[in-house]
Amino acid sequence: MDRYNVHFEVFVRKIPGAPWSLLLATEDRGGAVKVANEAMAERRVAAAKVTKETLDEETNEYRAVEILKLGAAGVAAKSRPTVEAQPLCVTPQDLYTLHARERISRLLEIWLERNNATPFELLHRPDLVDRLESSGLDLQHAIQKVSIPEAQARNRSVHEMMRTFQALIDRTVVRLMHDAQKGVLPNLAKEGFAAVAERVVSDPERAYLLGAGVAAEIAPAKTWSEKVERLMDLADAAPKQGPARGLAFMVLQQPLAEILETKPGMIDIMGGGRHLGGALAAMTRLAAYESVDRLMKVEASVAKVMPQLSPLALRLAMLLGSEAFQDTRAAIGRRILRELTGGRRLCPGDAAGEIDLLRALGMSLTAASGKLLPLEEVQSAFTTRSKTLVTGDFVEAYLVHKTTAGGEFEALVWLTENVIGAANKRQAGGWLKSTANSLRFNKEMEAPEESPTKRLARLAAMQRSAARCGLSPEDSLPIQEKLGEIGGEIEARAKLTQTLARAEAPILQRLTWLLKMAGGDTAPSGPAAKRARVEAMTLVKQGDIHTALTAEPEQVETFRDLIQRSGLAA
Repeated sequence: MDRYNVHFEVFVRKIPGAPWSLLLATEDRGGAVKVANEAMAERRVAAAKVTKETLDEETNEYRAVEILKLGAAGVAAKSRPTVEAQPLCVTPQDLYTLHARERISRLLEIWLERNNATPFELLHRPDLVDRLESSGLDLQHAIQKVSIPEAQARNRSVHEMMRTFQALIDRTVVRLMHDAQKGVLPNLAKEGFAAVAERVVSDPERAYLLGAGVAAEIAPAKTWSEKVERLMDLADAAPKQGPARGLAFMVLQQPLAEILETKPGMIDIMGGGRHLGGALAAMTRLAAYESVDRLMKVEASVAKVMPQLSPLALRLAMLLGSEAFQDTRAAIGRRILRELTGGRRLCPGDAAGEIDLLRALGMSLTAASGKLLPLEEVQSAFTTRSKTLVTGDFVEAYLVHKTTAGGEFEALVWLTENVIGAANKRQAGGWLKSTANSLRFNKEMEAPEESPTKRLARLAAMQRSAARCGLSPEDSLPIQEKLGEIGGEIEARAKLTQTLARAEAPILQRLTWLLKMAGGDTAPSGPAAKRARVEAMTLVKQGDIHTALTAEPEQVETFRDLIQRSGLAA
C-alpha cells in the first residue's frame, strides 16, 4: 500500500489581511488550480492559494507545500515617516534661538537656579561656561538627556547623538572664549548701552554681541531683583529711535522673560508668602497693569483680590506695558496659563476664596486678552480649571461651613455661575439639582420658623439666580420647576393668594401684592404664581381699577410694568 495520501486544498482571503479560509479540498490538482484562478478572475476574493497536503501514515501528520499563490495576501506595512537626520541644532547660532534656550532651561534647571543664572547668561558669559564645564557631571547628564529622544526620533545611536551635541557645544564654547580673549565682546560700562547698540546694529552677529554686553552688565547682581533692576536701567539707556532701539529691546527681552518665567525669579521680584492664586493675581497685574487697574476701578471684587505691587514691580509693570516688550508679557501669560491648567489648588483651605479669586482672574485676563494672551487660550485654560471646581472633593470643601440646605443651594448657584464649559456647567447643575430635590431642602423650605411670604420670596430669588447662572435649558428648567413646586405647596397651605385678594387694604395695594407674586418677584414661577395671576385677574374684573389709578396717577407706570411681567398684558 502507498505510504502517502495526497490531496489539494484551496484557501482564499476576502480582503487583504483577513485570515485564510478553506474554499475547496480535492484530489484533483488541476481542478484546485482552476478554482483558485476563477475566484480571482471574478474578483470574489482578494487572494487565493493552493497547497498540496501529504499524509505520512506512520506519523499520521500532514505536510503542506504551497504550489500557487495569487493576489494581495497581506496588508502592506505602513511606512514610517522619514525624519530629518540632522539634530535640531547644528551650528552655534542655533543654540541662541528661543526653542534652544527653553530646552537648555529644562535640561540645566537645577544648575541654573543654583548659580542664579539664565540660559541667556550661560550662552553669553565665559565665566559661566567655565563653571559649568568644571561642575562635574551636570553638562554630561544634560547631553545624555537630550540625546536619547533625538536618537530614537532619528534612528541613530545614543552615543552618535551625544558626540554630535558634544561637538556642537565645543564649537560654541571655543567661539565664545575666542571672542572674549580677542576683546570682541563689548563692555557696556565703558562704551555705553546705546552706543554699543548703534555700533553693532548692522553686524550679522548683532544680537550675540549686544547680548554678551548685557549678560556682562547684569553679572555682578546677586539676586534676581537686582538683575531685573539692571535690565530696566539698560532699557532706560537704550537708543531713542531707529533700528538700534528695536535691537536693544529685542535683546533685553530675552533675559527678562527667562527670569520672569522662573519661580525663584518671580518670587524674588513680587515677594513670597502668597498661595498660588495670590501669585497668579500678582503676575496678572504685573503683565497687564493698565487693563487690570481700569477694571479694579469698576469691579470691587477684582480690587479685593489683586495685590499691591512693590516699587520695583510697579516700575517693571510700566516697562512691560510698552509694545516693545510684547514677548515678555507673553512669557508671563504662558506661565499663568500653565499654572491655571495644572492641578494645584489656588487657595488651599479656602474654597470660597478660590472661586472669588478665579472669577477676578478670569475678568482680568479677559480684559487684557489680545494684548497679553489670545482670548481662546484664556477661555480654554479657565475651562480646564473649572473642572477642578465641580469635583466632589472641592464641592464638599466649599459647602463644609454651610449649615442650611438653602445656604448650600445659594452657594452652588454662585459656583455654577463661575465655571465655564458645557460639561462643567452640566456637572455643577447636577449638584444644584440634587440639592433642590433633597428631602432636607424641602423640609427646610416648608419649616414654619419663617413666614410663608419670606420663604416664597427666598424661593423666588433662588429661582431667578438659577435661571441666570448659565445652565442650559434642559439643566435649568427641572431646577426651576422644583422650586416652583415647593413654592406652590407653601402657598397652598397658607392660602396666601386668597388672603391677599380679600385683605382689608386698598385695591391697588392688594393688586400690587398679587402682581408681584405672579411676576416672580415675591413667589417662584409655578403653581403659586399662577394662582396669584388668577386672583389678580379676578380683582381687576371686580374692582374699579381705573378710578383708583386716576386718583393716584403716579402708580400708572408701576402698574404697567407689573402687568407686563406677570403676563396679564395680553
